[in-house]
Amino acid sequence: MPLPQVAIVGRPNVGKSTLFNRLLRQRRAIVEEVPGTTRDRNYGIIEWNDLRFGLFDTGGLLTEEEIERSSERELVEATKAQAELAIAEADLVIFVVDASAGPTAGDWEVADFLRRTDKPILLVANKAESREREFNAVQFYELGLGDPIPVSALHGRGIADLLDAIAERLPRREEDGTAEAEAPKIAIVGRPNVGKSALLNAILGQPRQIVSPIPGTTRDAVDTELVWKGQPIVLIDTAGIRRPGRIERGIERYSILRAERAIERSDVAILVVDATEPFTHQDQAVAGKVLDAKKGIVVAINKWDLFEHMEGEGAREAFEEDAREAFHFMPWAPLAFVSALTGRNVEHVVDLALVVVAERSQRIPTAELNQLLREAIAHHPPPTRPGKWVKFYYVTQPKVNPPTFVFFCNRPQLVHFSYKRYLENRIRERYGFLGTPIELVFRERERSAPAWERGKAGRS
Repeated sequence: MPLPQVAIVGRPNVGKSTLFNRLLRQRRAIVEEVPGTTRDRNYGIIEWNDLRFGLFDTGGLLTEEEIERSSERELVEATKAQAELAIAEADLVIFVVDASAGPTAGDWEVADFLRRTDKPILLVANKAESREREFNAVQFYELGLGDPIPVSALHGRGIADLLDAIAERLPRREEDGTAEAEAPKIAIVGRPNVGKSALLNAILGQPRQIVSPIPGTTRDAVDTELVWKGQPIVLIDTAGIRRPGRIERGIERYSILRAERAIERSDVAILVVDATEPFTHQDQAVAGKVLDAKKGIVVAINKWDLFEHMEGEGAREAFEEDAREAFHFMPWAPLAFVSALTGRNVEHVVDLALVVVAERSQRIPTAELNQLLREAIAHHPPPTRPGKWVKFYYVTQPKVNPPTFVFFCNRPQLVHFSYKRYLENRIRERYGFLGTPIELVFRERERSAPAWERGKAGRS
């Protein structure tokens, strides 16, 4: 099931970007008192009560009369088009109004437009910093869009209630084990002009995507369904992801947004890098986007035939060392040396991606995990300080995709990051988890022991 999407819309200067930043808990959107500061859409991922969803911030919507009078008509029309695209893709629309100003003619026009979209709508009365303004929010009932939710995005008032309301109205993912198995989704990502579309064509054995030496030829994320050695899969070709400072307005910015969303809905990403060019910060940044989304990853070193021709066959070992240094933050990611032009090792990179899919679904029995924990502690106890020591009780794996391990101990805040890394390495040494990030969570021990521990106590 794709990640649910929420769009924030409304008139200029009602606090949409402030609300976006508050919900995201970071200053992603520029906030100014000048109307129209936000012109392109911003996008972020939010987690609330075990629900993950995407959130769009959009530019202010003007009335038709205001657009006609505007000195920047082309720009405001483009801003409106971006907002309409966000609404079309959204599962839920947050309509933000100004509680300090009350309903305006512009609010009525936006409300009429939103009703015609047939989208679920949450009416949010922002700038309700005081009890008086909170009471004034009832004026917005006349828009006919349901109960207005009073909030203050600037001060954080009412945000938890808003998030609860969003969670109630969004579609939920089915729990592990109950959902119908879907074909694994493999996104092909990287910076522009490294051969992503050429790799897709080589995998398919036909020119499905346009291939050009001009960066930016691919502007949208394109899904291709196929059966690979009896296994249905979905390949997602994406636009090249540039550095933020080099992204142009309009179509390219939208393309980058779609590429990032493609990563979110994938299981594994094939990161394509160019063997004939040095590793760049942008290669690392794209890898970081994959890891932030907690997806599996395979690094495909493309144009390897050209590199070998230039450097000779003995260059692979040195190149692999450079690659490991460039991607030092994911030493568990497999490397595949390929040539999209000749088809060399193309089959291997897809096979590797499917291995990573399987690794992400691996679930380790609790008894085995606790045996591993006891061995790890015996070999290397956690560091202690006078009067402050850490005692581990047990560990369990509550979920897969990504694999997540919860360690219960007496002082989780004292577990040093180096010891967390040590425990992760011990898990990987025994169980692999090739190509996938794993999450380690440290919590204080629950009041009651887990079922397996209680059963053990009862038998003794």
